Amino acid sequence: MEVNVNMIKSAWKMIGIVSLFFLLVGCGGNKSATDSGSKNSGDEKSGGELKVALSANIASLDPTTYTAQYESNIMRSIFNSLVVYDSEIKEFKPSIATKWEISDDLKSYTFTLRDDVYFQAGKYQDGRKMVANDVKYSLERSLNKSALNRLRYVKNVDVKSETELTIELEKPYAGFLAMLTDMGNAIVPKEEVEGWGDDFARNPVGTGPFKFVEWSTDDFVLTERHEKYWGKKPNLDSVKFSFIIDSNMMGNSLQAGDIDIATQITGQNIPLVKKNNKLDLQQIQGLSIGYLAFNTKEGPTADVNVRKAMALAVDKEELVNGIYQYGEASAAYMPLPKASWGYSKKIEDEMKKEFSPNVEESKKLLADAGFKDGFKIELYTSEARVPVATIFQAQMKQLNIDVEIKSVEWGTFSDIVSNGKAPLYIMGWSWYPDPDFYLYQMLHSAQIGSLGNGGQYKNEKVDELLDRANSETADESKRAEIYEEALELIKNDVPHVDLYDQDIVVGLSNEVKDYKVRSDGSVILVDDEVNVWLDR
Repeated sequence: MEVNVNMIKSAWKMIGIVSLFFLLVGCGGNKSATDSGSKNSGDEKSGGELKVALSANIASLDPTTYTAQYESNIMRSIFNSLVVYDSEIKEFKPSIATKWEISDDLKSYTFTLRDDVYFQAGKYQDGRKMVANDVKYSLERSLNKSALNRLRYVKNVDVKSETELTIELEKPYAGFLAMLTDMGNAIVPKEEVEGWGDDFARNPVGTGPFKFVEWSTDDFVLTERHEKYWGKKPNLDSVKFSFIIDSNMMGNSLQAGDIDIATQITGQNIPLVKKNNKLDLQQIQGLSIGYLAFNTKEGPTADVNVRKAMALAVDKEELVNGIYQYGEASAAYMPLPKASWGYSKKIEDEMKKEFSPNVEESKKLLADAGFKDGFKIELYTSEARVPVATIFQAQMKQLNIDVEIKSVEWGTFSDIVSNGKAPLYIMGWSWYPDPDFYLYQMLHSAQIGSLGNGGQYKNEKVDELLDRANSETADESKRAEIYEEALELIKNDVPHVDLYDQDIVVGLSNEVKDYKVRSDGSVILVDDEVNVWLDR
């Protein structure tokens, strides 16, 4: 298909004008973004340690090796990226980059950097100034080593000066700025990375508002204010991120005052937090889905009829009502959250019709596939999702499929799934509104070998459509049409059973001020919109 370059240019220019969906911040007529950051202003609130609870242990705080949102929620306080999303996850704003310009062929991005950014002091450097070569080093490291391929299509990074560099792409990529906001592309100092080696994952150093102090395995990560931070001076002295895997324990810890922010409130804790006048419950529609993935290359589920049979035996409403009894999730029908602009009501309606629970049809499909008497299969998941796995296990018994649940810690889970060794697995996926960060990351064959496509799914036509959606146009409505074509094929191949579309439900002490819950689940404590403080 021939690409109309003029149409692409027009679409990008329109995006620069329309504020709701723009990809260039304050670009005016020259497609460049202006700096909206500033130093401290207004009254400062200082002092105190904020205690934040995360719902899983972590395995890495290195941008190239981290694989979970739990980890990125710590990393966002330690590191910075070139650009960031606003709190509504709709517009891009300056961060380390003060402005950027895009070439006419849409394959060259030139960034101007702040000249007052300093790394936190570490073992191998004393807190030196960050320069453009650090950005080049960090992005090239991500390009070559990222565990989730969090940077792609980069052809070259050319440093012009200490505060200017140009990134050249192999082809136009509509999701490039969104990709640069990811912690996988955060800026790191070469001395610390190479000095620590693999141990940099446990000794992170960045340019963010808080510096890493201590990591107590299976317990907490402690950070303290970075005094040379380039943005607003953080009001907080320190932040302690605790790992509380049991949801009831997290709720109890919040009510007892042991933590200030519970990043995941579920079940009976929802009404309990609502009733507590010392606490606040905030709930918004999230960019978060939960799903079961099949191994499409090995074992019984390599047969699409087996996958269809199992999908037809899943009663999503029963599962959601059994686990999420307080309205914190709804049944899901595709590998996109409802909050994404690429969500297709057409595909949802087709899924509801074609995959309405039908055990008799499931049994027939299994018999035709040679599994009349069922089979045994392992399902990997994290401890937090064992209740979901248990309901799925019970539903599969109707087909004489014996599901053995393997609950493992996150590092082990990530390794097994990334290497395609999980016959089945249940996990969640949260990212940005752009469908690319779901469909490409989870279902493009280029992602086989990463956590995203642990089921080793491959369909060349799907690959082609996902590539087209990224490179042919920046117009969201046209991209959505292409994604809908891909979703139709994905629906027929059944690489996933999409289970639930989850809200972000956060519990807060009333002492926490200026905190904003975000639809992507990110924990942001200091930026140009917020500066969290404690009233105690």
